[in-house]
Amino acid sequence: MRRVSTRTSRKLTRRHALQGALAASGLALVGCSSGVGQSSADDALLAWPAEDRWPEQFYKASARIQETYRYAVANQDLLQWMPCFCGCGEWGHKSNAGCYVQEMRNDGSVLLDPMSYG
Repeated sequence: MRRVSTRTSRKLTRRHALQGALAASGLALVGCSSGVGQSSADDALLAWPAEDRWPEQFYKASARIQETYRYAVANQDLLQWMPCFCGCGEWGHKSNAGCYVQEMRNDGSVLLDPMSYG
């Protein structure tokens, strides 16, 4: 029987934490690079991720921006705890999640934030 040492477990935990932090940092940089202000809630930015239906503006964005929005929608539980450092708090953002998602709706739709479209 092979035993995993505490030291190995700690390294894996630290590695996963580092990967998560790096991913969030990347989201913060991509999300804050455009400088576009937050607009009013508009159904033109409504997405249905479970059906892979996204607004027209999403498809006009680069592949990297599309990937970032997909990640942010799928990982709201993680991003809500990560602060955004670009100064977007003036637009009401409380975390990195706010740079991408304005509202997660009970019907499965997601109202996207336009800030990161660039």
